[in-house]
Amino acid sequence: MNSPSTQFAISRSMGMLDPNYQYNIWEEPFKAEHSPNSGQSMLDDADVKIDMRSENVVTHGKIALMKGSDQAAVKPSDKVLRRLHQNREAARKSRLRKKAYVQQLESSRLKLTQLEQELERARQQVIEYMSRLSKYGLYDLLKLAECAAAFELEYANWVEEQNRQLDDLRTALQAHVTDQDLRKHVDSGMAHYDSLFRMKSFAAMTDVFYIMSGMWKSGAERSFMWIGGYRPSELLKILHPKLHPLSEQQLVDVWNLQQSSQQAEDALSQGMENLNQTLAAAMASDPIGAPNVSNYMGQMAVAMGKLEDLQNFVHQADNLRQQTLKQMHRILTNRQAARGLLALGDYLQRLRTLSSLWAARPREPA
Repeated sequence: MNSPSTQFAISRSMGMLDPNYQYNIWEEPFKAEHSPNSGQSMLDDADVKIDMRSENVVTHGKIALMKGSDQAAVKPSDKVLRRLHQNREAARKSRLRKKAYVQQLESSRLKLTQLEQELERARQQVIEYMSRLSKYGLYDLLKLAECAAAFELEYANWVEEQNRQLDDLRTALQAHVTDQDLRKHVDSGMAHYDSLFRMKSFAAMTDVFYIMSGMWKSGAERSFMWIGGYRPSELLKILHPKLHPLSEQQLVDVWNLQQSSQQAEDALSQGMENLNQTLAAAMASDPIGAPNVSNYMGQMAVAMGKLEDLQNFVHQADNLRQQTLKQMHRILTNRQAARGLLALGDYLQRLRTLSSLWAARPREPA
């Protein structure tokens, strides 16, 4: 039999474990007032409940210990935690790289779109520019520039081939080959000059001013130019000493050829002078004041006709040069003609070399 103080201590401990027990412990006295066996039954019930609660206390303690031991067993180690942290960090960096890659793709797409728009605007500007050039006649200037560039390339190839032929001709003369073999070199050299005259004729029909200016030649050569080329009479004077010995008939024929060439040159020079005066007068005949459209167009028509005459003068001058070469070929023997072609080629080559040396000369600072 427990004392009242022991029952109170037990009841307090059980009340802390079961929230409903406080109500139950105070409910029993009220029942005991109405029951004859209230004292004994209350003690008996208290003993039973004490035993049950004590068992519960032990049971709950075991469960708490088991849960603590299980948590300690499933707690991850430091190595696993580091691995998880590394995985999370790698995933974060991967997401950042993916985001940066997507942004880069978007930026590249925008740049490509902008570039396409700029190319389209540039294409439209070129179309508009070419349309304006065609409208104002400037497009023809571009075509003339292309033709001039093509002619300069062809002429450079012609000079290169001439240098090769001069080397072969010099070797043949030094080796004292037969006249038949030497004739092949002479015919090849004459045909090479014929190709130059054909090139110039085609270029003059495209842009006669370009051929007249001699911009396709070196600076030293341009200083000796006459209507798009050299003077035949001047070249004959240069070649004459290289052709000796000449027979009396050859001397007479060469002298006559030189005189006829001089006369033809004078006639062409006089015609060119008259043409220049007429062209200048036609271009300057506008009265002072507002220009008259009909008069202006008439002046342009006259000027265009004069330019066609200028083109004919260039053709006649080239024809005179070509015929002079052919006449010399008929007058001279194969060996003399070979020496003449070699002397002519060396003379023109020296002029080109002089121009190169002059362009590459050292210049004092200003």
